Amino acid sequence: MSDLLLERHVIQGLGGLPIAVHMAGAGRDLVLIHGYFSNAWTNWIRYGHAAQLVEAGFRLIMPDLRGHGESGKPHDASAYPHDALTDDNLALIDQLGLTDYDLGGYSLGARTTVRMLARGATPGRVILAGMGLRGLVHTLDKGGYYRNVLSNLGSFERGTSEWMTEAFLKTTKGDPVAMLHILNTFVDTPAEVIAGFPQPTAVICGADDGDNGIAQELSDILPNGRYVEIPGNHMNAVTRKELGRAMAAFLTA
Repeated sequence: MSDLLLERHVIQGLGGLPIAVHMAGAGRDLVLIHGYFSNAWTNWIRYGHAAQLVEAGFRLIMPDLRGHGESGKPHDASAYPHDALTDDNLALIDQLGLTDYDLGGYSLGARTTVRMLARGATPGRVILAGMGLRGLVHTLDKGGYYRNVLSNLGSFERGTSEWMTEAFLKTTKGDPVAMLHILNTFVDTPAEVIAGFPQPTAVICGADDGDNGIAQELSDILPNGRYVEIPGNHMNAVTRKELGRAMAAFLTA
């Protein structure tokens, strides 16, 4: 999407870590947080979702999470305390002076969105994509899988899930040391806390995506949740044009 006019900003995250923030469009503010191993460009821009949302009338604010993309990637474990990603993104809301905005994310971005809500963020509408209830209340459910991949790079048989996960890491030029430390930032959110989020929330998930539990269970527990199914599994649903369409349809309804 080379015709998408992007601006790059830097905010100060937890401990003063530089957090790169990519912005596009004009209109209502929409903060979008990418998934694990990914970055703002891969998750939102590469496959046209950002362009669809800009066309729908939004100013997109797309941070690269700590350890990812163009943000700081320290190798010191002390730079990755519990809820560090939440701290960074709450700092983004504060430093950009956002008061009337929408908020969403894919996979780890959805988990970070939920942590922000649990800690007092007040967006108008919410998008939780690539996420089920289990992935929020038991955040390290698949932590062992990722630790295995990151600790044994180069050893997996071609075509296996682990091989494909490693291939994605290479595609995004991810830092394996930082990625391992990111796992230590995960914090569970109790189901009863999630059940108290009042915002209209779209739970958008691939039909074959069960990586983070059952998305329908998440939408059912939310007072104003709605489940939207799109084609694909956890790895490829984010590449489908249906994701951007579903997001735009929900936010403009």
